[in-house]
Amino acid sequence: MNGTALTICGNLAETPTLEASATGKATVRMRIAVDNRRRDPNGEWVDGTTSWYTVIAWETLAENLAANLNKGDRVIVHGRLEQREWTTDDNETRTVWELTAEDAGPSLRMPTRNAGVDRRNAQPARPNSAPTVEKAGTPARNGRPANWRRPAERC
Repeated sequence: MNGTALTICGNLAETPTLEASATGKATVRMRIAVDNRRRDPNGEWVDGTTSWYTVIAWETLAENLAANLNKGDRVIVHGRLEQREWTTDDNETRTVWELTAEDAGPSLRMPTRNAGVDRRNAQPARPNSAPTVEKAGTPARNGRPANWRRPAERC
């Protein structure tokens, strides 16, 4: 990956809209708000400043983001930070920093809706979701693959 690698966790400011670039490639441009929340000395949560990121996604990733995410959804995006310059009609040079997404998806730390598989009934929550463990042919234990381990605490 060229450029500076960056991973952010935040909330979508608007529903991603799929568009076509000048060359015909699928693209999505979305704004993500990342809050700096912390605890004060009394143990109460305090909201800090909000950082806004512009994220660009291309081709299949763009199509999947537009089809599966909505305004307010909490997302995780990993990509490279890039600087882009352009000249205005008044001949002024402008600069913007954008995150070009290599991978992205919903954060399941605090889900706001049912994403993926409904474990109680072992049925996909959406018609085109990933196959369940049993359909994939992997031996399962409590609805999880046999080699499943609890992920480390992150984000």
